[in-house]
Amino acid sequence: MAYTTINKSTDHFNTKLYTGTGSTQSITGVGFQPDFTWIKNRSTTHDHQLYDVVRGVTKDIRSNNTDAEATDSNGLTAFGTDGFTVGSKVNINNNGSNIVSWNWKAGNSQGSSNTDGSINTTYTSVNTTAGFSISKYTGTGANATVGHGLGTVPKMIMVKDLSESSYDWMVYHQSLGATKYIRLNLTNTVGTSTVWQDTAPTNQVFSVVSNSSDVNKSGNNFIAYCFAEKQGYSKFGSYTGNDNSTFVYTGFKPKFLLLKNSSEANGWLMLDSERTTSNPMGAYIYANSSSAEGNVTYVDFLSNGFRLVSTDSVAVNKDGNTFVYAAFGQSLVGSNNIPCTAR
Repeated sequence: MAYTTINKSTDHFNTKLYTGTGSTQSITGVGFQPDFTWIKNRSTTHDHQLYDVVRGVTKDIRSNNTDAEATDSNGLTAFGTDGFTVGSKVNINNNGSNIVSWNWKAGNSQGSSNTDGSINTTYTSVNTTAGFSISKYTGTGANATVGHGLGTVPKMIMVKDLSESSYDWMVYHQSLGATKYIRLNLTNTVGTSTVWQDTAPTNQVFSVVSNSSDVNKSGNNFIAYCFAEKQGYSKFGSYTGNDNSTFVYTGFKPKFLLLKNSSEANGWLMLDSERTTSNPMGAYIYANSSSAEGNVTYVDFLSNGFRLVSTDSVAVNKDGNTFVYAAFGQSLVGSNNIPCTAR
C-alpha cells in the first residue's frame, strides 16, 4: 500500500470552481495561498490565463498560444491566503460564465535568485515538499544550465518565452527523455532536437541549448515550471494504448490529470474531479485550445490510478501509441493514516 509524507494533497494543489460576475471578486476556498494559478472559462471560447507569484499579479501567459506575457490590471490582481482576486477580464470573470482554476503552491513568495546553474535565475520560488518550483531567467544564447531549487530531479518542465509572441511552450517529460520535446500550445507529436542539450535534468539544474528561441534566446525572459515526483501525490509517466480498457497505476487517486498522445496529433486533455464528481471523468478542456469545455466519456479515476474507458482512442488509448501524463492527487494512506476511498 502506498504511503506519502504529504498528508493532505489540497495543501499543495487544488481545483477551485467559480462563477464569473463581470466585476472584481475574491475567490476563496482554495485552501492555501496559491503561487501558480491556471484559469479557464468553461462556458465560452476564451484563452487560458496563467498567473504566478514570480512574474507577479496582473501578468498573464496563455497555454493555448505563443503570446508573450501581457499585463492587464483587470486580470488576477492578488494572491490571498485562501485564494485570489480577479478583476473584470472576461477570460477569468465573464458575467455568468462557469470558470475553473487549478492552483499550485510554490514557496508562497517571489523567492530569490538561484545560482546553481550557469544562468542565475531572476527569482525562484520553491515548494520542496510537493516538488514544484517556478523560475524566471534571462536567456544567454549559449549552452547553459538553470537552477530549479527542488533538490531532486524534475520529471516534467514547462518553459515559455515571455518576451516575444512567436515562440512555443516547450515541455520536457521524463518518459520522452532529454533528446525529445513536446509543445504545450500545439497538437503536434513529440519532436527531436537538442533543446535540452540532450542532457537529463539533475537534482539542481536543467539544461537549455544555445540559440534556442524557445528556451534560451539571448536577452529574452523565460518562465520555467518544474515538477518533481512525490509518492502518493504526483506522478509523471507514460503508457501504451491498446484500444481497450487500460489501467494506469499512479499509487493515489487522481484529482487532476493532464494527458497527451505523443505519437499522433491530438490535444492536451485536462480532467479533474471537481468539474466531474463521479466516474466517468467526462468534462474535459484542452490546454492547447481556447474552446469551451466539452464532455466525453474518457477516464475513470480510481483509488490507485486511472482507467481509460473512452472509444476516442486517438485522444486517450489508440493501440500502439504512447501517451504521456501528469497526475496530482491523494495517496491511499498518508503519514497521517487517513485512507483515500475508492470511487
